[in-house]
Amino acid sequence: MLINTPSIEQLSNVISQVTGPAFLLAAEAQLLAVLVSRLERIVDRSRMISQTDGTSAEYAHLQAELPILRKRGMLMHYAMYWGVASCIVTCVLVIVSFAAAYLHVRHEYGAGLLFAVAMALFTAALVAFARELQLGYVEIIGGPKPPQRPARKSYPHA
Repeated sequence: MLINTPSIEQLSNVISQVTGPAFLLAAEAQLLAVLVSRLERIVDRSRMISQTDGTSAEYAHLQAELPILRKRGMLMHYAMYWGVASCIVTCVLVIVSFAAAYLHVRHEYGAGLLFAVAMALFTAALVAFARELQLGYVEIIGGPKPPQRPARKSYPHA
């Protein structure tokens, strides 16, 4: 079976329909670039702390920062995962749109569903990114406090 070539009007219509997903794909790519950059900084900071001399005066303070850096790294991982998934769904949307034009198949419902899924994944990436930014703010306002020993109860001597 040969694929019927779509008319110029049909292709023009598909191209205009995939303009929105193309802009979404550009935004997703920009977000991924920011996320990768932030993850690199988190990894570099973690490595620096891991290589700090255990006898250093600020060692306890730096060690207290590691759990927050791990949490931030995990949030960046989630954000990048959801961002890449959103990019993949957006690409599938564009492919489906052109394939539907060549096969002369209606694709509005499928395209709408794919676009909604792509936006949901992009939103999930942004939420994870926002959570990471919130943890990053902890460093700005004074950083994590080193773990302290619990206070001992003092009893008056009788």
